[in-house]
Amino acid sequence: MSSHDPAQMRPRRFTALGPLTGRIRVPGDKSISHRSIMLGALAVGETTVTGLLEGEDVLSTAAAMRAMGATIERDALGTWHVHGVGVGGLLQPQTALDMGNSGTSTRLLMGLVASHPITATFIGDASLSKRPMGRVIEPLSQIGASFTATPGGRLPLTLTGVQPAIPISYRLPVASAQVKSAVLLAGLNTAGVTTVIEPVPTRDHSERMLKGFGAELHVEVEADGTRVIRLTGEAELKPQAIEVPGDPSSAAFFVVAALLAPGSDLVIENVGLNPTRAALFDVLRLMGGAIEELDRRDVGGEPVADLRVRHSLLTGIEVDPAVVPSMVDEFPVLFVAAALAQGRTVTRGLEELRVKESDRIAVMRAALDLAGARVTETEDGLIIDGTGGEPLAGTPEGASIATHLDHRIAMSMAVAGLASGGGVEVDDTRPIATSFPVFEQLLATATATASASEPA
Repeated sequence: MSSHDPAQMRPRRFTALGPLTGRIRVPGDKSISHRSIMLGALAVGETTVTGLLEGEDVLSTAAAMRAMGATIERDALGTWHVHGVGVGGLLQPQTALDMGNSGTSTRLLMGLVASHPITATFIGDASLSKRPMGRVIEPLSQIGASFTATPGGRLPLTLTGVQPAIPISYRLPVASAQVKSAVLLAGLNTAGVTTVIEPVPTRDHSERMLKGFGAELHVEVEADGTRVIRLTGEAELKPQAIEVPGDPSSAAFFVVAALLAPGSDLVIENVGLNPTRAALFDVLRLMGGAIEELDRRDVGGEPVADLRVRHSLLTGIEVDPAVVPSMVDEFPVLFVAAALAQGRTVTRGLEELRVKESDRIAVMRAALDLAGARVTETEDGLIIDGTGGEPLAGTPEGASIATHLDHRIAMSMAVAGLASGGGVEVDDTRPIATSFPVFEQLLATATATASASEPA
């Protein structure tokens, strides 16, 4: 999935299929999957990972860690075995590291490489090559790494790491878990204490997992909510047995689909509910969504529950910008929910969405417009006047939604198709494989009861 070549594109029209019922399980959390491979590759000994998300993005991370010396294998039962090289033991890759569509792989691996005496060239697909890396280049340059990048700080990019690196204290200018994680990962092989100051909390999988692998990491929360994270470098990581919970960003599509499709009563099993990731479910509850947590528990240090979701008439709200870091990837599908709600939904503070796989504000505005929603684009968000539960008209025959190689646009508009009268044509379903390769299969499973009841 690397081009707009019409001959390679896989369009599909998504239409209303009736209620979503039964029980499904979404793949493993993408953020945790990336980090389990990276930290396992830096531990000495064998780390095992069950429930790993086997999407293209995570496989790009695994390929890069293999290229730098780790042994990473999947057994017949689906468990991944990672034999690490130890902190400081990364080897010079012999070829460019192909990151595909994965911004997470790119930014976090840049952090790892920055404090090792090796040079790595990062390349990616057309979508990733448009995404700026300057926000990671800035702090990693402060530790002593050097960069040769395409204009605008974009891929292809060559990074030459440094050893010994300089420990830094870095205050995040924007809320970004990827930048925070890149600096902390660089700090693993840097003598002294690396400090990240986070004015707005972001997802904390890196901190949780670094502690789990044995790194000396401490977090202080100041009176104003600022988090100060200190990592003592030259760490010795110990191998772990990791069970990856279900990805809340993947569950989000089915949660919204079940809320919108009349008659739905769906249970989504084993969903990770890390408080730095799960704000979408809280926002949907504020809108009137029936989302119930069943059997809440801890899995590998992460809170997990099964979610029971039932069809609900949603009401538009003004979304608090403070929740943006905890649901930044879920806004495209929230926009779909808002398009079917009663009244107006206002979102602000979403500038980060303009530098994702696509400009998700502009692309979702255009997509929802085409599908029949009433949407106004602002500088930092969307204002959406919902249908009050009435189906969207859908895209006209011969018209299709431009996904711009963005997996979340493709899946969000697939959900819009389920809540439309005439269906929604998505121009290319290939991007879905980057994060959720079984999306269409699970969609068929969740709607199988309705399909089975239709006349032959």
